[in-house]
Amino acid sequence: MQHINDLDLKNWREYGDLLTDSLWIIGDRDRSGAHNNAYHGNFIPQIPRQLMRRFTKRGDVVLDPFLGHGTTLIEAKRLKRHGIGVELTPETAQAARVNIHSELSPADGPLSEVIVADSSTQEARCQVEEALNRIGASSVHLIILHPPYHDIIQFSEREEDLCNAPSVDSFASKFGDIVANFADLLAPQRHLAVVIGDKYAKSEWVPLGFYLMQETMRRVEDLRLKSVVVKNMSGNRAKLNQENLWRYRALRFGFYIFKHEYIFIFKKRGKSKKKRHEK
Repeated sequence: MQHINDLDLKNWREYGDLLTDSLWIIGDRDRSGAHNNAYHGNFIPQIPRQLMRRFTKRGDVVLDPFLGHGTTLIEAKRLKRHGIGVELTPETAQAARVNIHSELSPADGPLSEVIVADSSTQEARCQVEEALNRIGASSVHLIILHPPYHDIIQFSEREEDLCNAPSVDSFASKFGDIVANFADLLAPQRHLAVVIGDKYAKSEWVPLGFYLMQETMRRVEDLRLKSVVVKNMSGNRAKLNQENLWRYRALRFGFYIFKHEYIFIFKKRGKSKKKRHEK
């Protein structure tokens, strides 16, 4: 693993902040620097930070096809990784640019590219390839996907937005289109991570996480599942300051309150190139 990250394993005890268990108990959201919680769909910065430190090194390229307000690219900038993000809606993409730009970095720091496109399209694929050319790379070294949890939050009214998929099957299929669109840009022996939670619908638990895990493996045969991480959910907006109400509802109607989400970590098969990309 040493060739894909900057960790000095001779001094492995110094990395006490790096999580190695499959259960991640993470406290409050990191709100330092450019990070904020203005966008309802943001995941906490600690997730991409953990993934980048384990599975990339300085100068590598990180791709986020569901950029939102830019959390992944802010962390990439902090860790001196190049970042490419694709966002469907122009307004959200512009907010991401502002956030990423406000995270200061040296003049010779990594590049951050924000693309406005539907991540399932050839247009998005071409723009990512153009961004790679500007960076001076031929492939990406980590892909992080944090899609909408189907229809829990409506991020836009656009038909192509995954939050508007008419069914769970179409949601999973559209997600698979996005994974397939970029998977061959991932360098061999590098990682792809899917961050997703489940939902309830008509009093039934809908395991979105496992549906997307299966769809990812079905659509890209050279990805193998390396880890399934369960991460605690804290500070959920919908349940904020309503713990007693939700506990009462759970006891009355016989369900359990969502307190976790998943991080599915895949590794691409194949032989890695001996020579690194030019930067």
